[in-house]
Amino acid sequence: MTRHTVHTFRALGVALTLASVTSACGRSSGTSIDNTPVPAEALAAFDTATVMQHIRVLSADSLMGRGPGTAGEEKSVVYLESQFKAMGLKPGNPDGSYIQKVPLVGITVKNSPTLTFTKGGTSTALKWHDDYVAWTKHVSPTASLKNSELVFVGYGVEAPQFGWDDFKGVDLTGKTMVVLVNDPPVADTAIFGGARMTYYGRWTYKYEQGMKHKAAGVLIVHQTERAGYPFAVVQGKTAEQFDLVTPDKNMNRSEVEGWISLDQAKALFTLAGQDFAALERKAATKDFTPVPLGVTASVTLQNTLRTVDSRNVVAMLDGSDPALKNEYVIYTAHWDHFGIGEKVKGDSIYNGASDNATGTAGLLAMAKAFAAAKTAPKRSILFLSVTSEEQGLLGSQYYGMMPLYPLNKTLANINMDGLNTWGKTKDVVVIGLGASDLDDYARAAAAEQGGRSLRGDAEPEKGFYYRSDHFNFAKVGVPAFDPESGIEYVGKDAAYGRKTRDEYTENDYHKPSDEIKPGWELSGAVQDLQLFFTIGYRVASAARYPEWKAGNEFKAIRDKSLKP
Repeated sequence: MTRHTVHTFRALGVALTLASVTSACGRSSGTSIDNTPVPAEALAAFDTATVMQHIRVLSADSLMGRGPGTAGEEKSVVYLESQFKAMGLKPGNPDGSYIQKVPLVGITVKNSPTLTFTKGGTSTALKWHDDYVAWTKHVSPTASLKNSELVFVGYGVEAPQFGWDDFKGVDLTGKTMVVLVNDPPVADTAIFGGARMTYYGRWTYKYEQGMKHKAAGVLIVHQTERAGYPFAVVQGKTAEQFDLVTPDKNMNRSEVEGWISLDQAKALFTLAGQDFAALERKAATKDFTPVPLGVTASVTLQNTLRTVDSRNVVAMLDGSDPALKNEYVIYTAHWDHFGIGEKVKGDSIYNGASDNATGTAGLLAMAKAFAAAKTAPKRSILFLSVTSEEQGLLGSQYYGMMPLYPLNKTLANINMDGLNTWGKTKDVVVIGLGASDLDDYARAAAAEQGGRSLRGDAEPEKGFYYRSDHFNFAKVGVPAFDPESGIEYVGKDAAYGRKTRDEYTENDYHKPSDEIKPGWELSGAVQDLQLFFTIGYRVASAARYPEWKAGNEFKAIRDKSLKP
């Protein structure tokens, strides 16, 4: 669960390109939800042993960390396709295959370059990996900054609806932005969502701003609490980086994109004769203006390039109503992880057991349950296992750009990025709770499970709604549901849920140690899968399309796509 976002969304309230969304007839809509009885035999088809077996296969060393463009991808795709076939599900691609090809370019920095900051006769050398991490999305054998002037742009936010502009007309052409991660921390919760991170706070938005302002480089200052993960996660980006192949070979992006550690950022500001803490405070106000640091940056990246046709794997269960079977509910889970990379404690295979062998196992279990239902829902169900989530949601982004079925006939996306591996919970965490009618479906389904409740994101400051594959459906208007494990565990003390989450983030997230753990207990995974099944089955049987709630940033996009 990188829970990364992609570089086509331009921030809240700003229009998105909807070339892939075709116009459609108006839909009957409203806030009521469907309470169609769910087939008992389908719910009974979920079991812990089957889910665990899928996890064991997908996270085995033999799959080599499921890296896109590797033999691990081939093995992963073959396994998924064979399982869908065995369930009797039809190919999900209209071309008669289970595969949607996703064209990628892989770029690897191969020279461990030094980044040099210079002011006058004084230079500071930053060490690759230890002090900074950088890459380029240019499809080019080299990328460089040559004496590029550094300009501090605060949080790099332009939010006219809040009267906020960190750039104030500065010309950044050929210069390098130094920018803080997350949203400006303001007291007014009506601005930037209070504790909840908005898209303005995501690191991908910062790089988009560099592209928009024609900056030669963008360097984000890493702060663990504000980023939501330690610098070690950023250091993992020294391996091959993927992107979708674009007609201009990504040359419209900044030449160099990267992160610098907090200690190096403070040293940079000292070199510039500036007080980092004081400028950080100033950046949290609307009065902030860009600060030229009087320091230049130089670095040259030597790149190895390769093109890859990666694959989304897709299967279909036809709806039972001839009038509605050409409308769809899509379940997603990303099959990929980081492959083989830098050794950590002697282990170089990034197995990705929790992230996201569990979610992919859940997708297969979901397909099995729908196939077991004696009465199929009225609409069709698409099971989509996407590639390259860990590289920036690329597989789901590609589906959003090149959908196999019309997005304006897609009722909902239900995403599974990690399942609960520690037992049953009394609650369900919903990322972005209150976003759409799907939450109402979830609330009703949870109540039927012995009175379970919904809980909002336990860590809204980390911006999880913009960090997983459902976002690529949301940004083109499709109501998208992004659940996580509950935190109130049955038979455990109140601190247990947060403790297990924090331990995973600190010790295993995006590391080779993300493996099946002693003590994993999948009754909670089955509990959640039954809930997700109920939501999707009922949405696929309902008289009305689910809607975004009033005031949601994606509502206008959806409404436009459904107009006759």
